Amino acid sequence: MEEKKIKLDANSRRDFIKASSVAATSFFIVPRHVLGKGFIAPSDKLNIAGIGAGGKGRSDLASFAASPYVNIVALCDVDDRQAVESRTKFPKAVYYKDFREMLAKENKNIDACSISTPDNTHAVATLAAMQLGKHVYTQKPLTHDIYEARILGQAAKKYKVVTQMGNQGGSGNGVRRMKEIYDSGIIGDVHKVLAWTNRPVWPQALPTDKTFEIPKELDYDLWLGPAKKVPYNEAYLPWNWRGWWPYGTGALGDMACHIMDPVYRILPIDYPISVECSVAGTWTFTLRPQDDNPDWTPFSSSIHLDYPRKDGKGNIKVSWYDGGILPELPEELLPGESFGNSDGGVLFIGSKGKLMADCYGAKPRLLPLKANETLNIPETIARVPNEDHYLQWVNACIAGYGKGVTSSPFEYAAPFTESILIGNLALRSWMLRDNPTAKRSVDRYNGRKKLFYDAPNMKITNYEPANQFVKREYREGWSLNL
Repeated sequence: MEEKKIKLDANSRRDFIKASSVAATSFFIVPRHVLGKGFIAPSDKLNIAGIGAGGKGRSDLASFAASPYVNIVALCDVDDRQAVESRTKFPKAVYYKDFREMLAKENKNIDACSISTPDNTHAVATLAAMQLGKHVYTQKPLTHDIYEARILGQAAKKYKVVTQMGNQGGSGNGVRRMKEIYDSGIIGDVHKVLAWTNRPVWPQALPTDKTFEIPKELDYDLWLGPAKKVPYNEAYLPWNWRGWWPYGTGALGDMACHIMDPVYRILPIDYPISVECSVAGTWTFTLRPQDDNPDWTPFSSSIHLDYPRKDGKGNIKVSWYDGGILPELPEELLPGESFGNSDGGVLFIGSKGKLMADCYGAKPRLLPLKANETLNIPETIARVPNEDHYLQWVNACIAGYGKGVTSSPFEYAAPFTESILIGNLALRSWMLRDNPTAKRSVDRYNGRKKLFYDAPNMKITNYEPANQFVKREYREGWSLNL
């Protein structure tokens, strides 16, 4: 990978209110000659290629195809078994296994790409499409690594294409209502945020001691992408990759782009200056054999990020909980009243009050709940029609770069993703046994401390081994050159 430093631009995030206020006008763009005729010329349609046609890719493509102004013209998946439904639904789409081959051969036929692969290949596929001038919709988290997030943030400026990260709640009414409540001043200045999820909901710590034959339908080498070469194992795919560091980003990577979106979108923060965590299942000095795999994501964790406020009013501490660990219930919540919803939630703690929402920022409400009975705050932020994150991107692509609006453009999504991945850096540092011959546990696990982050240089300043998790080494044949 390219080694040059990618500079930080803290002002690159799009202003939320400005973007939201024009969001409604970016929808349902109809070519003038089509109006009243009931016919849409093929030249007026957005030709989309799907990189990742199974799993989430299958539902993403179906959501794009709901627009009459979309053609699904190409499909790509490394596993023929996962692509069956999409290939059946879009029989005219040309099918490939290697996205690089697809982009080379179908370049003139493609306007935009949807990237719904495992996290491991998000960045390389997304950048390759952007470099050909294709608009991109990339599933969350935007990237696997901190460095990759910084690269894609810079790429969004350089290549001038329409971008969107797939955190659908970013186009929801909930986060907009939450901001209206926050901006009213009713909860005061927020100094602490709690966020939590029910993930992981996939098997964790699966053994890999058995050998398996690679299915004939799967190109396993392409599935590995930039990750290190290891023998094929059924423990990795098609679903369980989220629980493996080389391919996924764990519970935090899976859900924080949904649950923490209100935090990063509403509060005056950019990058954390420090992070600390604790992890369940790897704390003992004498590890069990089943605990001895550095590629496993943890069973459960808590992560604490410290953000300086951009308005100079101190810091905001953001705490994340997963794997069955929950924050302490707020005292204003009465017995029987729900704390978020089944997928998780977020709680803003301000100097005057508390504001809670479900996963995706849905159903924001003040605590205690009876305070909402007399709440009278006007609606000031335009809503995205039907809260449709997919069609918002489609219509922004049709309008053209700089003319349409998306809720999670990479100028916003890249630093947001980087901020989240700093939490994963802390988890991996916690699990890192950098001195395996140490006689004391405290000397073996030197990464179990508060880590200080220098955002302009993407560097942990007080524990050098942690920096290996900023930027992984790609295996031969893969690169990320801006």
